[in-house]
Amino acid sequence: MADKDYGVYSNPLTVRYASAEMSRLFSPDKKFTTWRRLWVALAEAERELGLADISEGQIAELKKYENDVNYAEAEAREREVRHDVMAHVHAYGLQARSAAPIIHLGATSAYVGDNTDIIQMREAFLLLVRKLALLMKNLADFSMKHRGLPTLGFTHFQPAQLVTVGKRASLWLQDFYFDYLDAASFAESIPLLGVKGTTGTQASFLELAEGDGGNVARLESLVAEKLGFSEVVAVSGQTYTRKIDSKALNILSGIAQSAAKLTNDIRLLQSMKEIEEPFEKSQIGSSAMAYKRNPMRSERVSSLARYIMGVAAVPPMTEATQWFERTLDDSASRRIVIPEAFMAADAIIDILRNVTDGLVVHEQVIRAHVMAELPFMASENILMDAVKKGGDRQELHERIRVHSQAAAGQVKDFGKPNDLLERIAGDPAFGLSAAEIEGLLEPSLYTGRSAEQVEEFIARDIAPIIEKIPENGDADKVELKV
Repeated sequence: MADKDYGVYSNPLTVRYASAEMSRLFSPDKKFTTWRRLWVALAEAERELGLADISEGQIAELKKYENDVNYAEAEAREREVRHDVMAHVHAYGLQARSAAPIIHLGATSAYVGDNTDIIQMREAFLLLVRKLALLMKNLADFSMKHRGLPTLGFTHFQPAQLVTVGKRASLWLQDFYFDYLDAASFAESIPLLGVKGTTGTQASFLELAEGDGGNVARLESLVAEKLGFSEVVAVSGQTYTRKIDSKALNILSGIAQSAAKLTNDIRLLQSMKEIEEPFEKSQIGSSAMAYKRNPMRSERVSSLARYIMGVAAVPPMTEATQWFERTLDDSASRRIVIPEAFMAADAIIDILRNVTDGLVVHEQVIRAHVMAELPFMASENILMDAVKKGGDRQELHERIRVHSQAAAGQVKDFGKPNDLLERIAGDPAFGLSAAEIEGLLEPSLYTGRSAEQVEEFIARDIAPIIEKIPENGDADKVELKV
């Protein structure tokens, strides 16, 4: 008998793509134990400030069952009352019987729901920040290794001035660097909802404090401190502003955009046979064509990235349509898009860490492509040398234009090699020998400051981040499920 139930839908993000660590962060157990953590923090703070008659024994009993959720009782109660928070209050009270009267005291559902969402998002971003740093290390190593390897640069996907393989990779790296900064800043600065009450006025807590607003403020700060937060939102309705969700998903969309750009480039390069993603010894590229080496991991990243960019539109629409202090039309979509966007981003980064750790560079293919186009790119240098020898620039420019078009015709119309240099060497107007022209065909002469730019960027922006990555041994290894 199979362990899995093949008769029900299972989310591919949890069973196929996302890491167990990220999946755990958005699991029901993480959610409901965090609810209990929040109830414990609230009760402790209310007791410490003397806002309610709460004993040490009640707190101890709450803590005893903080991570031992009696799910059967909660689910049975929810079927009766159709309210998940009150069902869990009831279930918690069945275990911590002495504390049952003071669980959730003064709070509304958003106290546990929204604060838990914030806690989960912060922890999820902290996980992504670490993984982004590890991905950036791979890309930095690759960029440095190939910083001087000339390759065709492209604009409009047409051959342009030469760049280097490492310089191109530094463009990918820089995109993820910006994503890293955004994610790290968000994780560091995201505020807790705090204790706000049914419409955000803290009226119920003011009642507990017998009208002492200062004590309510101290209660909120103390709860936040117990949960590891230094800031709470200054004002809210019943919920924190959904703009926070919008900002979070926008950062995840940024990661997806960077990933799609990188993997689209790799897919093009793999088609050109210049750079390939790793290919396992027994991997099958095509069910029909045994010779194929399809960029399957890069394609998977592109597909997941498309999903994130799509669902990132949901939180802005939710924020835009929140009525006054709150409506519940945010709930269903948030339960889906926020966890799934984080899990998809997690999967993307893990796949890219796998891909970038083993990129295969075919230097001879790259050089062959460079040399096929280099005569066109060298024409400006040839023109300058010919002018130095007494030639007329305007006349020579026109001659190069004519020779270039004729050489292009040989390549495009007849499939012949590029013979531009032979044409120029045979034209007495240039006064250059074949040997002199050949001397101008060193690719490294045409890559500008590519290598130096890579070195400067990594030394200034990337190395300080990489140096701070703590060693985590096997926990940092990527094992793709498919």
